[in-house]
Amino acid sequence: MTEQPTAQIEHSDLFLNRDLSILQFNRRVFEMAADTKVPLLERLKFLCISSTNMDEFFEVRVAVQKHRLAMGSLSTAADGLTAGEILTQVRSRVDLLVKDQYQLLNESLLPAMQEQGIRILRRTDWNEEQALWIRRFFRRELLPVLTPIGLDPAHPFPRLLSKILNFIVSLEGKDAFGRESHYGIVQAPRSLSRVIRLPQQITGSEYCFVLLSSIIHAHVGDFFPGMEAKACHQFRITRNSTLLVDEEEVVDLKQAVAGELLERRFSKAVRLEVSNRCPDELANFLLHQYGLEQDDLYRVDGLVNLYRLAAIYNVVDRPDLKYPVFEPGVPAQLRGEDSNMFNIIQQGDVLLHHPFQSFAPVVELLNQAANDPNVLVIKQTMYRVVPDSPLVDALVRAARANKEVVAVIELMARFNEEENIALANRLSEAGVQVVYGVVGYKTHCKMLMVVRREGKRLRRYVHLGTGNYHTVTSCFYTDFGLLSCEPELGEDVHKLFQQLTGLGKAMRLKGMLSAPFTLHKGLIEKIEREAQNARNGGEGRIRAKINGLEEPDIIRALYRASQAGVKIDLVVRGICCLRPGIKGVSENIRVRSVLGRFLEHTRIYNFHNGGESEVFCASADWMGRNLLRRVETCFPVRDPALKKEVIAQGVAPYLTDNAGTWNLRSDGSYQRVQSRTRSSNAQLMLMRKLGTLKE
Repeated sequence: MTEQPTAQIEHSDLFLNRDLSILQFNRRVFEMAADTKVPLLERLKFLCISSTNMDEFFEVRVAVQKHRLAMGSLSTAADGLTAGEILTQVRSRVDLLVKDQYQLLNESLLPAMQEQGIRILRRTDWNEEQALWIRRFFRRELLPVLTPIGLDPAHPFPRLLSKILNFIVSLEGKDAFGRESHYGIVQAPRSLSRVIRLPQQITGSEYCFVLLSSIIHAHVGDFFPGMEAKACHQFRITRNSTLLVDEEEVVDLKQAVAGELLERRFSKAVRLEVSNRCPDELANFLLHQYGLEQDDLYRVDGLVNLYRLAAIYNVVDRPDLKYPVFEPGVPAQLRGEDSNMFNIIQQGDVLLHHPFQSFAPVVELLNQAANDPNVLVIKQTMYRVVPDSPLVDALVRAARANKEVVAVIELMARFNEEENIALANRLSEAGVQVVYGVVGYKTHCKMLMVVRREGKRLRRYVHLGTGNYHTVTSCFYTDFGLLSCEPELGEDVHKLFQQLTGLGKAMRLKGMLSAPFTLHKGLIEKIEREAQNARNGGEGRIRAKINGLEEPDIIRALYRASQAGVKIDLVVRGICCLRPGIKGVSENIRVRSVLGRFLEHTRIYNFHNGGESEVFCASADWMGRNLLRRVETCFPVRDPALKKEVIAQGVAPYLTDNAGTWNLRSDGSYQRVQSRTRSSNAQLMLMRKLGTLKE
């Protein structure tokens, strides 16, 4: 096959924009909420997820583009769009998605919930008995903790927290001091629940709720006695979440991050949300206070934070309106009489597929290591780990047993910075040696190493994974983990920990690839090898399952491979900047996105390699940040049986799924796959095969 000129794959039209691709992903999450085949309360949950995804999009991506625009940056990414062009397209797409979100809630989900006896009472629906109960609740629970602020020269506009429910009140009259103010502000503290469950005896329904915003609206006059509240409207501000920490200049990174966390709560605003009933006068007043433009204003038909409705999902005990109960299984090697993890791993590598299989074996390995007198050293990376995790308990216990315990904690894990500081403090106090990775590079790799004395030798046991050491998210994120004592793998992990905790040149790894040193180059070499095999008349094939694809050099390598005749199947959950199906460039590339009950999170790379199939699992997506600006690991799965398992469980089912799959088209749009015959649901199949589904 004749290869096309390289210049053809440099054109900006061949690359989709990263930020617009994020919005496409959030549109797919929303479509799960609109899917009537999904249980009702799960649909509500998907709607809430689409709302919180939008929050993060503004906090991170919109903030980045607004900063670029303010700085006058004319630079573009591979797609060729400027910051101004991106923000213009973002505005139109967000407008449509927000409109659809509230329309779905008001016209579909709330009526369907009401039919099932789950009601959210509006103020106009309260009867006398309900209004009295709510009034007493307000005076007992809300009035003592809310602080109204009248705006006048002595009380300037307050610094309000990001993403917190607020109310702007239009006032008339004078107070006890003779002061006259036109506006007042009421901020709802984070500690207050936004959804209040009413007693069954006053509603006749087991699940009847009232929104905090409705209660405050109804009683706003109590905050400003003697004055008339002419209008009251909820609003919410979203701020830039970026931490401005110069890691190369600070002396104490933990202290610097802690200081920046306080500042982030009041950083520059990027979005204002108001009720659609809010008059222009009040909306413009709020825009002026935050230095925002009309394009930064979003009007909503309901509460300003849909995510708060997720509380209903947790309160309502209706299994018939949720996904069936699922209990994860364990691999066959772990079902025998011998419960000693070290003995089991010595018999051969163990593959774990979460959440279809339990995360408990990882916890058990660490617990046994902490208690075993023959274990000398435990080292672990921590990106997102809750401080009260059983994994942390085991590390603390091991340190107190005088073992050498090292924890590499990433303080800059976005939105987990506070938890990670608390984690670092707890571990340090217990005697764990805590380090914060490498300045300028986020430590995103997932690896655990246990060094154990066995007779006259030391043996390394390792766990490598595609996901975080987070015992909660491991129950609903799909990830692979590998338990092994294979010497070559153990030596590679040992070298990686040396790089993270010490100083020196990057050491050569025998089997693993790592970012930022060998992973990017290694991936391109493997893609080019497939292309060369195809040019030579052999079979070229690439299959990968990742969360994001954005790095331009990887995309260009895939285009060249497609031009050479390599068949490429990509399962990309979120961002994808590659355009498939373009004649002469990418007609051999197929891209699909799969969503479902669990968040797809596995990273799997499979190369045909002339019939000697290579299978890798990794902590890294094919994004520039992962491949070039983070510490990441990519580990081979070499056992022939486990290699087949990774493909059979982690790749193949997703290439035939037609229950929650969208195909990416060459114009950048996604088309949902419709089942014409038999439904094929990858996650459902894996739940039935690997665990116990109580249908």
